[in-house]
Amino acid sequence: MKSLGGTVYMSVVDKVSDASNALLSRREITCNFTGLGGKLSRLDAVEMVSKEYGLDGKTVIPMRLRNHVGRPAITGLFYVYDDESLARKHVNPTIFARLEKSRAKKAEEEEAAAGDASSEGEEAKDPSGAAQDGGDGSAEPGASADEPSGGKEAEAAS
Repeated sequence: MKSLGGTVYMSVVDKVSDASNALLSRREITCNFTGLGGKLSRLDAVEMVSKEYGLDGKTVIPMRLRNHVGRPAITGLFYVYDDESLARKHVNPTIFARLEKSRAKKAEEEEAAAGDASSEGEEAKDPSGAAQDGGDGSAEPGASADEPSGGKEAEAAS
């Protein structure tokens, strides 16, 4: 059982091949993710491969994730470098830009989720349930429940 984004999925990481490329000083891992077709992001795949093969402290780059038509399986190719500077020399810079963008987006989502949880806690502290706008649901601070929402503008138009 693996957890992705708070949801638990049944998946298996099966190694298809594990080759050492001495010329480029990297390890190339190809593996299948069974049961995660259409649900696996690149960052989640990197995390799963790192945990499965003990690659902590190394730079893992997802080069290709392919979905299999009609089957809930994904085949992924990952390059593992000991040094990130060497990886940046060998791999297209666009791939690093996409990974950094994904990491930033994931961090923003986590911050937003943490912010939502703390704001829900603050709303729970207010027993009256009244909002800052007067409690009648109108967005204008000067409007009351008896006037229409465009109170001042409606009077000026008449």
